[in-house]
Amino acid sequence: QVQLVESGGGLVQAGGSLRLSCTASGRIFSINDMGWYRQAPGKQRELVARITSSRNTNYADSVKGRFTISRDSAKNTVNLQMNSLGPEDTATYYCNVDVAEAVSRWRNYWGQGTQVTVSS
Repeated sequence: QVQLVESGGGLVQAGGSLRLSCTASGRIFSINDMGWYRQAPGKQRELVARITSSRNTNYADSVKGRFTISRDSAKNTVNLQMNSLGPEDTATYYCNVDVAEAVSRWRNYWGQGTQVTVSS
């Protein structure tokens, strides 16, 4: 089994910044893509950003230029630096990781979610 532990959410004023972190632990042979998704009340979960093992990234159009995803493969950690936050960024943010627990045995895991609230 693999556990994902997220941290860094909270309450911030519009224009402020937050940094989310997610660390994977447990039975890990290899990690492929790592990413962040978010879900606002009454809305579907959506991709915020993803980063591959070779550090290729993709972002939702709504966060391009404001958010930066990074990873520390040695620590099995993915980070999301969020700048210029606005009320529209208020949501629960979920870490998502593709983990191989053994050769060619891949599974996708979700974190428990961390709340980000941006006040206007």
